[in-house]
Amino acid sequence: MQKIYQAFDRSVYYLPGTRPAVFFLADKEGGGILINSPAFSAELLAALNAILPLKFIFYPSYLGAQDVDRWREASGAQALAYGHETRRIKGTIDIVLDRENRFSRTIDFLPMSGRTESSCALRCKNKPALVFFGPVLSRGESGWPTIIAQADDYSYENRLFGALGLQDIKFEYAFTDDFDPALSQFGPGADAAIAREIEQILAD
Repeated sequence: MQKIYQAFDRSVYYLPGTRPAVFFLADKEGGGILINSPAFSAELLAALNAILPLKFIFYPSYLGAQDVDRWREASGAQALAYGHETRRIKGTIDIVLDRENRFSRTIDFLPMSGRTESSCALRCKNKPALVFFGPVLSRGESGWPTIIAQADDYSYENRLFGALGLQDIKFEYAFTDDFDPALSQFGPGADAAIAREIEQILAD
């Protein structure tokens, strides 16, 4: 695992080589949160638990859901996904999120369907704020997350409208499913950089 972010109350680890990218959010308030899941490994689970016991597995979309039940059963963690996404995930989802769900005092969710039917981002609100966008945004030529049309988009228009809504949300760091620590720009200043990327798309 590679630690890519550290603050006084949380840290973020990236699991190298995973596609979609898998992150482990070690949050003082929320606990250990796996974002996407790789193929199950008892050794990896032990390594995660050594940082902070795994309590939750969050799926921004069905694209990042591997070995869901093996992870759940081995760790006792609860799996979370938004809305209709649960129908496409092979495995048990313990908590089906909706627009009213709030994970904790400092963590909530941003439904941003479009890449898939019910894609959803996870946001850590306390400063410096982080957002895990899953497949909703992709790494652009600049390295910053942006909107890139995909051949299998559920709705590119929904993705674009959702990204426009980000203009009112302040955050310093952003992570995506195609994250690569050698290529990705992820912060600080992610909100302003993403706003510039979206403005450029609208101008073209």
